[in-house]
Amino acid sequence: MIFDKNGNTSTITQEKASIIELVKKIEVLYERFKNDNIIISLTTLNKVKLTDIVEFLQLSNKHRKAKHSFVIVTEKANLNDIPDEIVVVPTLQEAYDIIEMEEIERDLGF
Repeated sequence: MIFDKNGNTSTITQEKASIIELVKKIEVLYERFKNDNIIISLTTLNKVKLTDIVEFLQLSNKHRKAKHSFVIVTEKANLNDIPDEIVVVPTLQEAYDIIEMEEIERDLGF
């Protein structure tokens, strides 16, 4: 797991461990990221299933409820099958674009 902080956005890149292990590690270290927007990069994984994405749902809901963005980056999942409650995009640039749009919406009071 690689951590990279850019302004108020933390990017967490998963390299080897399972998705379940990653979610558990993020939950343990959550205090470190709770005030940042979070990008979870799964681009190095060979296959990402819908069940893998759903593992992040509780964490995503908690983070979004606190008025911060939570975006997963993978091009290996079928984006049409992803629940609307979680944001998944195929590229890192799109993740930054989503965060920027959500920050504008929050600033405008939406």
